[in-house]
Amino acid sequence: MRPLRLIMIALPAILASTLSFGVATAQAEGGMMMMTAPEGASEATKGYVAAMNTMSMSMATEFTGNADRDFITGMIPHHQGAVDAARVVLAHGSDPEVIAFAKSVIAAQEKEIAFMNDWLARNPE
Repeated sequence: MRPLRLIMIALPAILASTLSFGVATAQAEGGMMMMTAPEGASEATKGYVAAMNTMSMSMATEFTGNADRDFITGMIPHHQGAVDAARVVLAHGSDPEVIAFAKSVIAAQEKEIAFMNDWLARNPE
């Protein structure tokens, strides 16, 4: 199965399972929705919540009107969020297939983040 297809299948399941454990949302500054882990949440759930909140806050950037730059600027934290979530699996997961997939996500996303950072450096404003 292709990695992108696995991501498309796995991410909704991760989010659904996180929400089913009672993750609540609360309004934060600027209208951003922030998730909070319920009392007694596992370390994995806390890790996913932290990764999602960091990603969401980091994606809240000021748009420039340059479609290319705005896309790249928003995608970097999105990809970093995938890396951070995959690292939660490495720290707390137990299924060898999921762990191997998480490692492949980290490798692919870090390569893409490097490309995007390089692109931004080569294309200032």
